[in-house]
Amino acid sequence: MRHLAIIAAALLMLVACSKEEEILPKQQEKMVQYLKSTHQPRLVAVEDVETGTEQPYYEQFGNTVYRYIDGAYNPDRATRKEVTEQSIVTITFRAYLFEFRNIVTDGSRLTMPFWTNDPLLQASLESENVGLTPGGWKFEPLTINLATDQVIPGLRLSLIGCREQDSVESYMTYTMAYGDKELMNFIPKESPIAYFFTIDKVE
Repeated sequence: MRHLAIIAAALLMLVACSKEEEILPKQQEKMVQYLKSTHQPRLVAVEDVETGTEQPYYEQFGNTVYRYIDGAYNPDRATRKEVTEQSIVTITFRAYLFEFRNIVTDGSRLTMPFWTNDPLLQASLESENVGLTPGGWKFEPLTINLATDQVIPGLRLSLIGCREQDSVESYMTYTMAYGDKELMNFIPKESPIAYFFTIDKVE
């Protein structure tokens, strides 16, 4: 009986590994293609930024998160407090299912997030009656203690190294988001996710 349990566990691991080997590279490839060709502005990998230029760029973390910081070349940015692994960070965010195309953040063709605390979206969301708990979201800044709070890996990696007042876009493969499980009927399993957020405060 014990041998059967071991064999069953091994088979489950093989299925999970083969799934990751198949889906993850496709999501990574599509994200890089999007960032380099469709995203506005078009981005280059940070290691490909030409010396002496201010090319907009993305950084890559983990397995796999792509982060773009709008205004990364602002000379005042270095004076602002930096997020570390021990920081308490307050953010305003919008979280989206990412479909490898531009996310519209305003206007009549607004892309609706699956979760947000952005007060600018409150009226739109309530009138459309969308969301995890329509009419029940908290539209106030979210405070995260990176030393103790449970946060999805992609968001954690995206926050570290940011600075107060940063405006950030984070695109993450399913392995860095919610994994291979469906979440509350709103997030299909193996979904790539995008978080757009501003760093309101760093402690």
